[in-house]
Amino acid sequence: MTFSENLISTLKNAESICVLTGAGISAESGVPTFRGEEGLWKKFKPEELANFDAFICNPDLVWEWYAYRRRLIHEVKPNPAHYALVALEHFANNFTLVTQNVDNLHRRAGSKNVLELHGNIERSYCIQCRALAPDAVPEGPTGVQRCTKCGGLVRPDVVWFGEMLPLEVFSKAESAARQCDIFFSIGTSAVVYPAASLPYTALDHGAFVVEMNLESTDLSSRAHEVLTGKVGEILPDLLLQAGIQLQGEQ
Repeated sequence: MTFSENLISTLKNAESICVLTGAGISAESGVPTFRGEEGLWKKFKPEELANFDAFICNPDLVWEWYAYRRRLIHEVKPNPAHYALVALEHFANNFTLVTQNVDNLHRRAGSKNVLELHGNIERSYCIQCRALAPDAVPEGPTGVQRCTKCGGLVRPDVVWFGEMLPLEVFSKAESAARQCDIFFSIGTSAVVYPAASLPYTALDHGAFVVEMNLESTDLSSRAHEVLTGKVGEILPDLLLQAGIQLQGEQ
């Protein structure tokens, strides 16, 4: 793919980079959307399980659904786009990766400065004392786990329907968007707020905004550069053309 000289130059000279990722980058690793579940889970919509009331009413059922989701996610691996973002983090003096995904693929690829707006499916915590539970594993015991400290119910550390995003995490994301020289919106429809506000925050503060997605979005008409296609192909190519060394599994 051919990239504009403006994009290449801006990337090479950027002191601060902010990236927002959505489901599109994970889809290229084969992460399912959980909208077309099989077997038992076909009877339920995600909205019926991914909320606090459902968890309180039937904690074993919700816990088993998340155990099923974790097993599926553990079967997939980070793709070249994930590894390209690791290389970008090594290149930049100041780098912030903001993700709407809960699959932990960015951390598994090696990214360090990751802000997880919707949590992480591989973490869990007690709803009573808020203590973090041991790392969740796909082959864990059946039924909801109990806190080893207070005996309270342990829930997945993800943002459920009806819950607010973690304020401290989103505040850091906004700060990164305000201060960056270049902002990448990758694999996201840019319509779910408040995450969708971040590229516009970057625009308002003078950043060069790049959108990478399979199709156009509401952001496309405002972005400085729109790159359409698979991000696992586009992003590594961009880094190579900018002279940024790729790392990890490509």
